Amino acid sequence: MPVNYCRHRLLGLPVLALLIAATGCSSDDAPSAALPSPEAKTAGLCRDLDKVLPSKVDGAGRTDPEPASALTAGWGNPLIILRCGVQRPPKMTDPKVAEGADADAVAGGVNGVDWLMERQDDGSYRFTCANRLAYVEVTVDAGRDSSSVLIDLAPAVKKAIPEGIAL
Repeated sequence: MPVNYCRHRLLGLPVLALLIAATGCSSDDAPSAALPSPEAKTAGLCRDLDKVLPSKVDGAGRTDPEPASALTAGWGNPLIILRCGVQRPPKMTDPKVAEGADADAVAGGVNGVDWLMERQDDGSYRFTCANRLAYVEVTVDAGRDSSSVLIDLAPAVKKAIPEGIAL
């Protein structure tokens, strides 16, 4: 009887080891970003943008979020997340923002790219480019210099996303 007991316990150990190894290789700890679902023309612009994005933003190296996609990119830790092909944010057409009467949203430009800045509840900022044929959203942690981020991203946005009004 003890022999059978030991054999079953020993058979269980390799299975347990495999489960632990598989869990250790899981990407559950990797940062994630929701994938936008743009129309084909916009997705093409986003692929063009992905090809010209800088390898560093605000001094941080590129660390793309999961799932891997040409529609998303990331840099640093905490992660700066870029999503291309997002929907127009409702505040972009809010007259209170245009008048400067909304304390949580401000419109402005950085190096030839117009942005809507929205302060999030967690203290981070979400920037969405305006006056371009695709909406590009950049989320920046509260502790990071957002102006450096936008300065670093402006050349790529100007090169890949033509001026115009996205639908």
